[in-house]
Amino acid sequence: MHKKPNEILETYWGFTSFKDSQEKIITASLEGRDVLALLPTGGGKSICFQVPAMMQDGICIVVSPLIALIQNQVTNLKNLGIKAVGLSGSLRFEELSNELDNCVYGGYKFLYLSPERLGQELIQERILQMNVNLLVVDEAHCISQWGHDFRPAYLQCALLRELHPAAPMMALTATATPRVSDDIRSSLDLIAPLIQKDSFSRKNIAFKVVFEEDKKYRLKQYCTALKTSGIVYVRTRRLAEELSGFLLKNGIKATFYHGGITEKEKRKKLEQWLENKVQIMVATNAFGMGIDKPDVALVVHYQIPDCLENYFQEAGRAGRNGDNATAVLITNPTDKEQVKKQFLSILPDVSFVKLVYKKLNTFLQIAYGEGFGTTYPLNFNVFCATYQLNSMLTYNALKILDRNSVVALTESFSKKATVFFKIEKEDLFRYIDEHPKLKDFVKTLLRTYGGIFEHDIKINTVLLAKKLNIDESVITKGLEKLATDDVIDYKGSHSDLELTFLVPRDDDRTVNRFAKNIMEQNTLKEHQIAQTLLYIENNKVCRSIQLLSYFGEENSVACGRCDVCLHTQQTPNNLKLDKERITKFLTTQNANSRTIQRALKLENRLVLIVLQELLEDGILIINDQNQYQLV
Repeated sequence: MHKKPNEILETYWGFTSFKDSQEKIITASLEGRDVLALLPTGGGKSICFQVPAMMQDGICIVVSPLIALIQNQVTNLKNLGIKAVGLSGSLRFEELSNELDNCVYGGYKFLYLSPERLGQELIQERILQMNVNLLVVDEAHCISQWGHDFRPAYLQCALLRELHPAAPMMALTATATPRVSDDIRSSLDLIAPLIQKDSFSRKNIAFKVVFEEDKKYRLKQYCTALKTSGIVYVRTRRLAEELSGFLLKNGIKATFYHGGITEKEKRKKLEQWLENKVQIMVATNAFGMGIDKPDVALVVHYQIPDCLENYFQEAGRAGRNGDNATAVLITNPTDKEQVKKQFLSILPDVSFVKLVYKKLNTFLQIAYGEGFGTTYPLNFNVFCATYQLNSMLTYNALKILDRNSVVALTESFSKKATVFFKIEKEDLFRYIDEHPKLKDFVKTLLRTYGGIFEHDIKINTVLLAKKLNIDESVITKGLEKLATDDVIDYKGSHSDLELTFLVPRDDDRTVNRFAKNIMEQNTLKEHQIAQTLLYIENNKVCRSIQLLSYFGEENSVACGRCDVCLHTQQTPNNLKLDKERITKFLTTQNANSRTIQRALKLENRLVLIVLQELLEDGILIINDQNQYQLV
């Protein structure tokens, strides 16, 4: 193919010009140079490798972290008439072999695959046979142990350079600190690369932090005022479903998306949202990567994220069409302690990892110096109960052992039993009267797990067995009986995992070789949480300036649109006028701050500041109905 880059761009994508540094990156790639591209969310990263790949003979291999992201990009390319394939985990061997043959002989232009797939010998052998014009590592921050989404499997990406040393490599990311950028370059062995960093600034997004005790009310307020599409991010599946139901009850078209729903449900919900049949998507961070919906005008973080990298990437899904958009984090004092509890209290230290490793060997009866290459089934709940280990700490310790190639865990590890009662409470009590053997078990289940009539609830069968002083198998049979009688929706207990030992047992010395890494990773997580809380609490510096500074951009200018800028723009005259407006409003009725804010259409923070000054000046009092009243 001999067309120029802008001709390819217009032919397939309909654009007449590149934006920002896209053309510079494309030119470097066509010259055979390696590239590290640091572009903002919505900065058009895919164009940077798709255009040069279309200009040359051969195929472009793209490593990407999520199946949903791969499927989305492959679908988009096929819709443009471009031959592309994504290797999903559901392909049978024969199908996989046929797809790889197509890549070798069938004129395909793009092969998308996960880093886990790259580790398979069959795929490596077929890649050797391909005429490769470009190697691409998307979401490249995943390769760095200092990144916010480190995936050990991403270290496989270095294999691409070994398989095709003559092909240029391009690494792309939207959320890399300077340290992560250096790690990407080193890990991928980029040779004299063009390092292109565009400003991460998103001038059309107003970043806001809103302090609100009644977070549901504030969420409803933002969503009601929204004219186009929005995303609400939460940390748990249960809260995603709960908030989606809350918005629906308040007349707002919403649905939820999380890792616990089927692929069919995910596709259906995504289509509803993309086609504007649903306005608000309430989701965990499993949603959004690689999905380009231009008209998202609102991104809400309902809970404090674990790091600014995740927050900035998710918030950046707003305003991709260039229109003004809002990214708001709704929080209150309780959230601060919750985020520390959720993310910091479950970080295992070196001594705990050593303890888990020793107990694991003892539990599985592996002798000192033995175990290499052996595979064992393990009931995680029983293991934790036997040694009275905190389950989340233990889970994270096992992940550390997996990450450092001491053991290999199966994917089923994260699955747990879930229960949802399908019948009303009155019917349930009649049922247990008819089945008295289940009475104590059902009552214990109800006392232990709230919300079990509203949502699928994860349960711990070992804990229930301990409370009732019976064997876990009796609990399992009881759940199966309830499911058979259509009393509950029960997804069986899959807490068992398969675990392969990759080194002989050597107790403390096994962990000592990566002990420093554990300490550094824990320090990194503590730093990330501290930086996130500092961002929330800093109401003196423009939100955009704070975020850009975190990613190494200095000398940026205030946005003029965030909550901090809006507050600092309030002149004494403006405050005086707002005081007069609020005072005049309260001559007609007593009211709480929410009513005042809604009636006068003022910023919530401003209303609270003015009310506080009026209280201090003795102009207002708070009456016994918790309303503001003129003296």
